[in-house]
Amino acid sequence: MMNTLAPLPERLRPKTIAEFVGQQHLIGEGKVLRKIIEGGNVPSMIFWGPPGVGKTSLARFIAEQIHLPFFQLSAIDSGVKEVRAVIQEATEKGKAVLFIDEIHRFNKAQQDALLGAVEKGIIILFGATTENPSFEVISALLSRCQVYVLKSLEREDLEKLLQHALKNDEQLSQKNIELKETEALLKYSGGDARKLLNVLELVVSSVNREPLTVNNELVENTIQQKMAVYDKSGEQHYDIISAFIKSIRGSDPNAALYYLARMIKGGEDPKFIARRLLILSSEDIGNANPNALLLATSCFQAVTMIGYPECSLILSQTTIYLATSAKSNAATTAIGAAMNAVNQTGDLPVPLHIRNAPTKLMKDLNYGKDYKYAHSYEGNFADLEFMPDKIIGTRFFDPGNNAREIEIRNSLKKWWKEKYGY
Repeated sequence: MMNTLAPLPERLRPKTIAEFVGQQHLIGEGKVLRKIIEGGNVPSMIFWGPPGVGKTSLARFIAEQIHLPFFQLSAIDSGVKEVRAVIQEATEKGKAVLFIDEIHRFNKAQQDALLGAVEKGIIILFGATTENPSFEVISALLSRCQVYVLKSLEREDLEKLLQHALKNDEQLSQKNIELKETEALLKYSGGDARKLLNVLELVVSSVNREPLTVNNELVENTIQQKMAVYDKSGEQHYDIISAFIKSIRGSDPNAALYYLARMIKGGEDPKFIARRLLILSSEDIGNANPNALLLATSCFQAVTMIGYPECSLILSQTTIYLATSAKSNAATTAIGAAMNAVNQTGDLPVPLHIRNAPTKLMKDLNYGKDYKYAHSYEGNFADLEFMPDKIIGTRFFDPGNNAREIEIRNSLKKWWKEKYGY
């Protein structure tokens, strides 16, 4: 019997395959996952896709179809102890399905704890992740699972879900509700079915009158009064991370720390924050301070090993260091210019004197002839052309205006003068 106190998304979890909204490339008639479900021989699986597209619902539905006990853990608040407890209970029952939400947050040790039970068939593992499992799930576990990519829900899917809720939910169907406009509901859902249903229920419960007409104005007013300030999968998510990065780029550690705190309080994935710091260390600092990349790399590794709440200290330290570091985007603009040159000129031939010559034929064709080994010359600099003939003298790298890159600039000027006379 359905718990009428449960939130609307929980009450509306699909009970038949026909009730699923979206993911027809997997569960449509004759599609791969539908065949597996109907055949009953279900392997361990990883469901990869954005929030609110049906990963949990699909896992529960499959477990019901194959008539196995269903256990659910969240990687946010579970560890090896909880995993072993489920494995022990599954062993006693003979076999069970274990669903791990946000499995990408499990570290290597936690994922290792699953291997034996998955390999022996004691548990069928269903993992849900919003991150690329190739990077976040260890190879040994990944090789034992089928990976299925779930797609974002389209507008028509979300509107279909709204109509389904008004018609089929026991509580909503008893009320006189007219859904006049859906733009605001769809906007605040961000394509997330769970969020869409939560917003609908929030709007309906906030207005104690019937008949009730749901329009954009009513939704906007309700959301502004009641919704949380930070939403880690919606518009605020992108606004806050943008402000965070721009504050560091602008050398304002105080603003950067403020936005960092907003993300931490909002439950943002710490690896997402650390990953953005790692990118920034090259994009906005680069060779102005090469230690920035080293610290950002260490930060990402430490955050991955430790997790919340202790990793907040590491994120803070790295944020302050990067915000107060010298800045340069020279590496960013250099690779952009080089890529543009490749697009425009195509695959230009490499000069013969710097080609590899592993065979006699290649040597006879003058591969490597007249090559000058730089370390054999004064200052470790050989007057030799490395660019293809068509773009000789092209400069992609323009050192930034900071102490370290000014030194690089002076060295390059000396070398270029010897090579090109300017």
